Amino acid sequence: MTMTRKIEKFRSDLREFAAFSRSFGKDEDGMVTMFACLMIFCMLMISGIGYDMMRHEMERTRIQAVADRAVLAAADLDQTLTPQAVVQDYFDKSGMGDFVSNVEVNQGLNFRSVKVNAETTMNTAFMDYLGVETLRVPAVSAAEEKVNKVEISLVLDISGSMKNNGKMDNLKAAASTFVDTVLDPANENLISVSMIPYSEHVNAGPLIYNQLNMQGRHNYSHCVEFPDDEFGSVVLDTARTYQQMQHFQWNTFSNEAPGVRNTRYDTVCPRNAYERIVPTSQDPDQLKSQIELFKPRAGTSIFLGMKWGAAMLDPSFRPLNNTMASQGFVDANFATRPAAYSDEETMKTIILMTDGQNDRSWRIQNRYYNSNSEVVHWARNNLSQWLWWNVNSAYHGNFYYQKYTAAQGDGLLDSICDAAKEKNIIIWSIGFEVTDHGANVMRQCASSPSHFFRVEGVEIEEAFTSIARQINKLRLTQ
Repeated sequence: MTMTRKIEKFRSDLREFAAFSRSFGKDEDGMVTMFACLMIFCMLMISGIGYDMMRHEMERTRIQAVADRAVLAAADLDQTLTPQAVVQDYFDKSGMGDFVSNVEVNQGLNFRSVKVNAETTMNTAFMDYLGVETLRVPAVSAAEEKVNKVEISLVLDISGSMKNNGKMDNLKAAASTFVDTVLDPANENLISVSMIPYSEHVNAGPLIYNQLNMQGRHNYSHCVEFPDDEFGSVVLDTARTYQQMQHFQWNTFSNEAPGVRNTRYDTVCPRNAYERIVPTSQDPDQLKSQIELFKPRAGTSIFLGMKWGAAMLDPSFRPLNNTMASQGFVDANFATRPAAYSDEETMKTIILMTDGQNDRSWRIQNRYYNSNSEVVHWARNNLSQWLWWNVNSAYHGNFYYQKYTAAQGDGLLDSICDAAKEKNIIIWSIGFEVTDHGANVMRQCASSPSHFFRVEGVEIEEAFTSIARQINKLRLTQ
């Protein structure tokens, strides 16, 4: 028996019962039985009302689901159709084209909000006995996509292991896609990207280096040595005097005659212009052209890359940024960045990528690096090779010391990641073909497990793309 026939039969039974009750009521001998019949009648009516309300809720839920999907699609800033057309299309294809009563759209440079009111009426099956022949079925839904002001630190591993398995090419493609996505023209003057390439150290570049209080030793490169206690804070202490990193190479040497293969391309401090930090940019071509020049080099100090990434989002970096803007090296629209942490309009985020894990790193003993002639000597000679040919191996250890161990690097990374999280900086981390240890370290740094990506090969581009899309938040607001 169909639902319609069941309803008709139920209604017929109710009519017969009502007629019976009227005739039975005239007989005073059946008062108790009459009361029982009345109670049964009430129970049947309550059941009928419940049935009508259930149908009403099912219909409301169906319309609400279509409305939610419609406004999410219509609010998408990448949507080329008008919001009204998108909403109407969703309802038309669901067979509810006549239900749309109103579509409200509000949009500006960096946002679009869409609200839809939809409504229909439903005939009741049982409540019409109570004089309610129809029920109104409304649905209201709203969504907004808003690109807030966003400050991004893009911290990229360019260490020597990136030469394996085409990893550097995959990184270049992924990072370039990320830059194009977040620096879409629609986001002009809203999103800034600071790019921090790192390997065994970070080349701050002369624009940043020359604004710090530095105890300088040479002009070969521009790396800053941070004391361990500074990894517990995101602040760049512009009142502090920092030591300049020594300029030398200690690894990758040949035991051929001195001068034959005196390798110095893997100096601990990166020295090439394309290895420098790019501060506060919204120029995708500038960033991508530098990314394209990346070459694998030296060891891995993730904690140093992360320290710079966090510091460049802290308001303590603002005076440096303002100076670079006044000199034309930073877009004038970003002269007052980084914003205060209390600025609700600005989101700060770090994307930290590595293909390995923190490694050891060495320094020359100060007694062999305390004169101009010694500085020049080590800039011209690979430390390991020079010692091989000129010093008895028993005395090699007198010339250098281990500045960082791998475990020490992990601890410093934990400290700076925790400090950034305390400032509500969102940390995305990407472990690119890493070991389990490397994955655990990067997962620990991320804002949450869902902010960590462990990827292989071309999957790295998917990770960067996913992060870029999530920076542009799309959410239901009603």
